[in-house]
Amino acid sequence: MSFKIGDVVSVLDDDINGVISKIIGETIVIETEDGFDMEFLSSEVIKNKSLTSQLFTNIDVDSVISEKETTHKHKSIKVKPKDRTLPTMEVDLHIHQITTSNKHMSNYEMLNLQLDTARYKLEFAIKKRMQKVVFIHGVGEGVLKAELDFLFGRYDNVKFYEADYQKYGLGATEVYIYQNAKN
Repeated sequence: MSFKIGDVVSVLDDDINGVISKIIGETIVIETEDGFDMEFLSSEVIKNKSLTSQLFTNIDVDSVISEKETTHKHKSIKVKPKDRTLPTMEVDLHIHQITTSNKHMSNYEMLNLQLDTARYKLEFAIKKRMQKVVFIHGVGEGVLKAELDFLFGRYDNVKFYEADYQKYGLGATEVYIYQNAKN
């Protein structure tokens, strides 16, 4: 194939395009689109049509350029985050809030009832696409809090932390639910 200076070429085994700047025997020097000079054998390159005609067939290039040069002002819409507008769901896990009578329940049964209630309320919040839930567990000996931490840690789409001290004191955990996870 015959090449001449100014031909637009592509390298066969690489994603390199450019214009021939020098021809020395079988060696062709290509100035790439990035402005670098690279040497290839004439058997390693093929001739292209011009870059513009190759990339923009049936398109008026001047109209596209003038369209791109005109500035468009985009209106920015300010939306308040959901957590500012939606009220946080509160779940009080104190045993007297969950059941009417706990006289005949062991500590183990009360703890399981509290954990089942927490699991049910968390699943409900996830299903209803709520963003935050505050679980009020009290201070006590920390057994319920430790079990809640273990329960919440088993969910990939939640993070949990101490709830607002001024509002709830020490005995509450806030759970933030990531809603992009498929549930």
